[in-house]
Amino acid sequence: MLQFVLKRIVITIPVLLGVTLIIFTMMYFTEGDPARMILGDDALPEDVEQLREEMGLNDPFFEQYIRYLGNAVRGDLGISYTTKVPVTTEIMARLPVTFKLAVFSTLFAICVGIPAGIISAVRQYSILDNITTVLALVGITMPNFWLALMLTLFFSVYLGWLPASGLYGPQYYIMPVLSISVLSVATITRMTRSSILEVIRQDYIRTARAKGQSEIKIIFKHALKNALIPIITVIGIQFATILGGAVVNEQVFAIPGLGKLMVDGIKARNYPIVQGGVLVIAIMFSILNLLIDLLYAFVDPRIKTQYQRASKKSKEKVAAAGKGVSQ
Repeated sequence: MLQFVLKRIVITIPVLLGVTLIIFTMMYFTEGDPARMILGDDALPEDVEQLREEMGLNDPFFEQYIRYLGNAVRGDLGISYTTKVPVTTEIMARLPVTFKLAVFSTLFAICVGIPAGIISAVRQYSILDNITTVLALVGITMPNFWLALMLTLFFSVYLGWLPASGLYGPQYYIMPVLSISVLSVATITRMTRSSILEVIRQDYIRTARAKGQSEIKIIFKHALKNALIPIITVIGIQFATILGGAVVNEQVFAIPGLGKLMVDGIKARNYPIVQGGVLVIAIMFSILNLLIDLLYAFVDPRIKTQYQRASKKSKEKVAAAGKGVSQ
């Protein structure tokens, strides 16, 4: 298992390098001069040129990229152009807000999506199944920023029940979580339904029914347990999507999270903030994918056995190679 984890970490390195190269290239060729943005439109050309020289913006592209990469490896993501605060400090101050919002949204999607998918699968082709399927399709096609605006108009403007912006208490999470999680609820519902339908047609389910086991025990102990692999995959993807895609909703609800920080950085041509934010999200994506793969082994013993066999074979190869060298 340890060898598998180390292998996945090694595979993650070129992915992160590719992400940094793409985002650095995009920001490099984006119109706008950071030095001019910092000094203002009334700044003298010589002052702008001096600041560009101090910031290293006149250096060749690859020299700037290698310098940024070397600093990033040491944990230095640069200094914010607007606030003069280290980017790492600003990201770490905003990341917990976005992470907490993503966790709440994912938990809500799990609590609603899995039961809805199970009920829809058990009652296949019933009215309840048809309603669930239609609602899931609507949830997948509905833009979450539009839903965020509609929720704000209805619950904040018309009814006055919920606050429209900020994140200062439990009631502030209701509308952001609902608007962000609607796509995840629909996706998890559809995947749970299809996975359960595939499993409940297996022979061991018929055997369990023939033995007289209750339907609830059959569904939750046998069917759901064996259908969890694709459901876990979808949940992990949805959590990562929420983590990186809550940018618009944070803007709508004025939530001081990582997404809003990155949008503000794009507007101000604050390259270090944008690059650092994307890099942090990419790292979290990679860590999440690794955790999902490890979770497979705990859910399905067959996958754990495959990991152990692969590790055993690699050890045997190393031992055989060692014997060959000694001879």
